[in-house]
Amino acid sequence: MLLPAASAPARGRGRALQSALREAVRSGRLVPGTRLPSSRALAADLGVSRGLVTEAYEQLTAESYLRSGHGSGTWVSGSVRAAKGRARDLAPRAPGTRIDFRPGTPDLSLFPRSAWLATHRSVLGRLPHSALGYPDPRGLPELRDALAALLTRRRGVVADPERLLVCSGVAQATTLLGFVLRGRGLDTVGVEDPGSPEHAALFASAGLATARLPLDDEGLVIGPLERSGVRAVVTTQAHQFPTGIAYSAARRSRLLDWARETNGVIMEDDYDGDFRYDRTPVGALQGLDPEHVAYTGSVSKSLAPGLRLGWLLAPASMTDEIVDRKRTMDLGNPAVDQAVLAEFVVRGGYDRQLRRCQRAYRERRDVLTTALAEHLPGTEVSGIAAGLHVIARLPARYGPEAEFVSRAAENGIALRLLSDCGDARSTDGYVGLVIGYAHLPPADIERGVKLLAACSDSGR
Repeated sequence: MLLPAASAPARGRGRALQSALREAVRSGRLVPGTRLPSSRALAADLGVSRGLVTEAYEQLTAESYLRSGHGSGTWVSGSVRAAKGRARDLAPRAPGTRIDFRPGTPDLSLFPRSAWLATHRSVLGRLPHSALGYPDPRGLPELRDALAALLTRRRGVVADPERLLVCSGVAQATTLLGFVLRGRGLDTVGVEDPGSPEHAALFASAGLATARLPLDDEGLVIGPLERSGVRAVVTTQAHQFPTGIAYSAARRSRLLDWARETNGVIMEDDYDGDFRYDRTPVGALQGLDPEHVAYTGSVSKSLAPGLRLGWLLAPASMTDEIVDRKRTMDLGNPAVDQAVLAEFVVRGGYDRQLRRCQRAYRERRDVLTTALAEHLPGTEVSGIAAGLHVIARLPARYGPEAEFVSRAAENGIALRLLSDCGDARSTDGYVGLVIGYAHLPPADIERGVKLLAACSDSGR
């Protein structure tokens, strides 16, 4: 196990030997209590200098991987515990997947690399040294100003930069809000059913349970919300996930009435509010009552989720508590990344990126709906007016659902069932799918639907 380290280039041989020994102890290949060869013997076996081995032993003894005593040799310490199994992969990859129709990912190849790089160079070249210190946990003032102007113009929010918090996407915004609600004595938050599976897990991390609340064609049904007794609820009202509906004006008004009557809080997850293809996007609910609506969004769908940049516009009564929690959580987001995004927004790069994505995603939606009609006749498609996914209900002859998904997987197609989002399984036998299309080139969308049709035929 140490021979590869011994054959490393001379200048790095010592570090390589230390790393190999360290990993052997961590992995359990060298178990606690194992006596190691003397430095002289091991050096002779490896063909390296005794000093190299002695230095490695001393370094790992100082780090508690090894222990030694005068005249008693060198032993593997009992301080290290071998890792048990592989860590859970938070983004599982199915071997053999040819087409992944699961929703939630934009086309990462559309990321504006050249424009972003130019902006990064420009910003870094003139950023003062003081800006590289610990940032304001709310975010850089220039980014908060830029985002406030952008969100006011595009989403109709009431955006005071002093109440706007830059965070690591909607996930962190949700968790921050959850901690503050829990600190105020709440124990349950209402979530849409069907809805995003992530909301329940994020609130659970803050110690909150979730109550599933039903939807109809206009949005969240108010009666069950009132009877639930919750005082906080999450909505995706501009483009509900996964159904694709936009809340009606009447339902938006009733939801706000509920918040005012109960002194409740609505968390508005505007996850893809900029992507509407038939008309101007529905404005944010927050613009109607900023004291009862906490508005969240990010650049995950418009630029890339890997940037980990988002925002939270909180009611004034909650802002200080949220900022304090953000400070203790991570001391703020990276200053350089914030400065780059601020410049990108102010110089118009963000608006250009949104227009570019709009054109690409509209084309892909059209390719998908055409392919479904041609190759899977009888499929009902909804939620096509906005967003990055559609709901497809395949006729009962393609089911049962579990068998259809299994056949698709055997053909290399990854799918997300509508029932995975909390909706009860269909009673009339249809196969309900949430099909993401934004991340797939048009040719792959066409090929994927043909493969679905082929595996459907084989199952009948």
